[in-house]
Formats: sequence, C-alpha cells, structure tokens
Amino acid sequence: MKRRDFFKNIGNVGAMGAGAMALNMMSNHAKADSASSYGQSMGQSLSGPYIDLTTGPGNKVGYARLNGDLDESKQKYGWFKGFIMAIRPNKPILDALGFQGFGVSRLEKQADGSYAKILREVGLYTDLRTGEVLEEWKNPMTNENVRVVHIANDPFNYVIEDHFPLPPKFGELNQEEIPKIPFILPWQQRGDRLDMEIHINLFYPNALDPKKWVKESNGPMVQVSEGFAYHVDATKMQDANYTTLPYSGTWNRITPWLPWIHMGQTPGHMMYSAFMGSGEDLEQVHSRQVLDYVEKHYPKYFTAPETYDPKTPSLSSLELYAIEQEPFKG
Repeated sequence: MKRRDFFKNIGNVGAMGAGAMALNMMSNHAKADSASSYGQSMGQSLSGPYIDLTTGPGNKVGYARLNGDLDESKQKYGWFKGFIMAIRPNKPILDALGFQGFGVSRLEKQADGSYAKILREVGLYTDLRTGEVLEEWKNPMTNENVRVVHIANDPFNYVIEDHFPLPPKFGELNQEEIPKIPFILPWQQRGDRLDMEIHINLFYPNALDPKKWVKESNGPMVQVSEGFAYHVDATKMQDANYTTLPYSGTWNRITPWLPWIHMGQTPGHMMYSAFMGSGEDLEQVHSRQVLDYVEKHYPKYFTAPETYDPKTPSLSSLELYAIEQEPFKG
C-alpha cells in the first residue's frame, strides 16, 4: 500500500485506529511517494527555518500547535459550526439539524518527546431556522417526537508522535504487525497559506447491538468517514514565537443515523458539513443561547482537563451512548 492509500484510510491521529494495513517503507519509491491523493507536499515554508514539515518530528510540533499550545500553562479552544443532512435512497436529501460546539484542549509533553493532547468537547444539536438548542425534535422522516442527546466527551485524548499511531488490537483480535509510518501530513503551500487535509475512513463493530437497541442501532457494524481541511498562515507556522497556531477550515462527516432519532436499520445515513477553526473568542462564533446552554448544562467543558492519564479511555459517542442511555421502550 502506497502512502497516498494510507492517508485515505488513517484513523483519527492518535485517537481512533486505522484498521489493519501495511505500508512498505523500505521501498525508495514508497518513501518518495506523495503523502496524499492531493499531490506532493510542497512549498518553501515546509522546510524551515523553524520546523521541517517533510519529517515526522516537524509535523509533530506543527500539528501539536494546531491542536493546543506548547505553553502547557495555556489551553486552546477549537470550534465547529454547521448542519446535518439526512440521506436516504431514492429520496431528496433533507437538511435535518444544526450542529455546533467546541473542544478545549491542553498539551502535555511526554518523556519521549511526544505531546499528549488532553481534550473535552461538547456538540449541540440546534434548530436550523432559529439556532435554538434542541431538547426535543420531531423527526420529519417518521413524524416521531424524540429526545435529543447531545455530544459531551470527557476526556477525548490522544498522543501526537513522530510516527502515526498503530492500529487498534480490537480486543487482541488484530495481531498483525505493521511498520511504523513517519507522521508526515499532506501540506500544500498556496501563497502565504498552508493547506492540509486528512481523511478518516472507519469500519468497526457497533457498540449498539441491534438486537438490544432496536430503534437506535443501524446494524452490527458502523461505517464512518471524516474529512478535516486546515488552512494555516505559512509565516506563523515557521515562527517559533507562535506556541499555538490559529487555523480555519472545514469538517465533514458521514455516519449512520444518530441513535436518538430512532431510524433503526432503515437504509440511509447522515452527513455533517461544518466550518471549524481556532483563534477566535467563542462569542465571535457561537450565539449567546448556545454558550448559555453549555454554561448551564456542561460548565466544565470551558476548561481542559488538567493532566493526561493514559489509563483513562477516550470513548466514541456511540460507546458513551451505550453506557449512558437505555434502549427505547415504547
């Protein structure tokens, strides 16, 4: 598998696994191959003077500054704001819900030189017309009134290293050994701007057993794809005075039906489309009603966790749903 194919299938950097795959890094051709399907990593700002983005260690520092602040006394907000579409076979696509929120993170440098990103994140489902945070929603595809279950992940941590994370063991079911792959991201320089995009394509067992979660589960397996596009100032990337880097970009996600909308195994899926960024005050991005809702219901989510504990699991929203919710009875 060439590096471009790896990039099409990697898991969330450090947080979610990529699945079992191999990359022949011993081949000179593989080493020189483009880092993604978007073309070769290129541009004079990639190779210095502060960091070399054609190397794993350089990308570790650059990506850590996107995700947090090298000054460990400081925390960083990253926000997202967009909407969710419902997609069914042979039917018009439906703009279903608004979705907005933020994460707050802190970096903790480890003894081996890696950076642990320590994160809390909250995501709220909103009315498309008014922006109001929803407690209940009438599913227009079923005409059922359903209780809204927002996203609140605490913590959601991962480690940023010189190499990509190894795939998960899936309860020791995956014993395949693959070589470590240098953490080189597909940067592109366009004038004074650096662009970078990562795709995450996952297929894994569903935490919601469809026999138990009849209305909530899409089936025994979950198919998810995410795309993150980052736009960063090239000069700031190479300026050591910037211990953190503001960015703008987009986030897209294809996922099964949200469990709380009670679509079960009805054919179809949902797609998120959102702007994302950092560097702005949250009040420049989100409405007062959204921030007031977080202050009332999730007040600790304005503050990053204090320390990194590798023994504390970072669970997906489906895993948390299976733990925190009960199957619908009605």
